[in-house]
Amino acid sequence: MSPSESIGFTELRALLKTTDGNLSVHARKIEEAGYVACRESFLGRVPHTDYALTAKGRRALERYLDHMEALIAATRVKQP
Repeated sequence: MSPSESIGFTELRALLKTTDGNLSVHARKIEEAGYVACRESFLGRVPHTDYALTAKGRRALERYLDHMEALIAATRVKQP
């Protein structure tokens, strides 16, 4: 996902294979931390929620991925 892209609640729920309640609670926490921006709107009469990474969220994700890649590299068994 690029920094300008967003994902809808339904798509994110399916991607993460979680419940509405679980996703709502976690999304609210990371929104409060400033990692994602939430935009609520209506498509016709149906509520629609989109989430997008903020610049702060993108930096935090990149740091996390760097740490995970370093951990993976450090634990791989070197083949002779």
